Amino acid sequence: MTIYRYEGRTKAGEIKKGKIDAASKKEAIAKLRGLGINPREVYESSSIFDKELKMGWAKVKNQDFVIYCRQFATLIRAGVSIVDSTNILSRQTKSKPLKKALEMVEEDIRTGISFSDATKKHPKVFPELFTNMIASAEVSGNMDITLDKLATTFEKQYNLKKKIRSTMTYPLILLLLTIAVAIFMMIVIVPTFVESFESMGAELPTLTVVTIKISGMLQKYWWIVLILLVVTIMLLYYLYKNNKKFNYIANYVLLKTPIFGPLLQKTVIARMVSTLSSLFSSAVPILQSLTIVEKVVGNPVVSKVVKELRDSLEKGNTLSEPLEKSWLFPPLVTSMVSIGESTGSLDYMLEKVAEFYEAEVDRNVDTLKSLIEPIMILFLAVIVGGIVAAIFLPMFSLYEHM
Repeated sequence: MTIYRYEGRTKAGEIKKGKIDAASKKEAIAKLRGLGINPREVYESSSIFDKELKMGWAKVKNQDFVIYCRQFATLIRAGVSIVDSTNILSRQTKSKPLKKALEMVEEDIRTGISFSDATKKHPKVFPELFTNMIASAEVSGNMDITLDKLATTFEKQYNLKKKIRSTMTYPLILLLLTIAVAIFMMIVIVPTFVESFESMGAELPTLTVVTIKISGMLQKYWWIVLILLVVTIMLLYYLYKNNKKFNYIANYVLLKTPIFGPLLQKTVIARMVSTLSSLFSSAVPILQSLTIVEKVVGNPVVSKVVKELRDSLEKGNTLSEPLEKSWLFPPLVTSMVSIGESTGSLDYMLEKVAEFYEAEVDRNVDTLKSLIEPIMILFLAVIVGGIVAAIFLPMFSLYEHM
């Protein structure tokens, strides 16, 4: 999409100037005419501000999007049209990216484009889950119910992500603090004792010798260590973002990691099942639902299983068969899905599975929080205590020989 500046005359004969977003100049003119403006001049904007504005409204905060869905549902339930609702919400939202997108969606709707098709033009603002469920709601007529369901789904997913992040933040900070304290002691504290150890002339313990060597290496080559650390982190980040094979292996290893692995596994299962349940209950075709889930689940290991589910259905098999073969899904999930398929209540069963695993994640996070603190404190004590022991062991040996 490109930003075009225009000058034209309204039906009332007034001169109007402004900006409009369109894929081409021809589309911009068509949009303006749809808005009742006869354009006299239309040209692509060369303003840096416009370009920065276009780049800047790529993402919308989850909280803002949830509020938007709730308010949209309320307006539709009150009998306000989609066009007027979009206009109202674009004027009152505090999110600049959402405001900009809604203004363009309103322009498209007024030209005769459906709301779902208009939102599909802005994939960075409106998730694929949203646009597909809205498209289904436009056919079924239950727009307000679907919007409430979307708000609940996004809210649950955000809360899960927030809990996992808050749980991981504490050990990460403590780990960085431990490394910082250890490096400080190696560079500043340990060297002050080296001369004393040399003057003793006694044989030093292995722990002390290793500590002194590491200290000496850090003093001489700290900049090399720092560069290697930064390059390694950047390389791993680049591979994780751009190399599909590496991304898959990294996520697979994380899922197999003790303590954090089971928590991550339950989180991705809850996200997958909750999304699938929302789509299925909104009358989105099951194959299309699986295609969407494969894209939005956010984990390549799970995405691969979802693709296998879709392939299984296309061949005329059941959903539960690929789930049973996958190590990722516990028997509870496969059993519930199998029962749902045989009884025709798959959406209900998926909803119950999602609720169960969301509750499981909550419990696991609380348990993990209570375990992480003593584990990390013990880790800190071992690292710092090891350096302190390396310093004082030779002194104890000296006192014994006196």
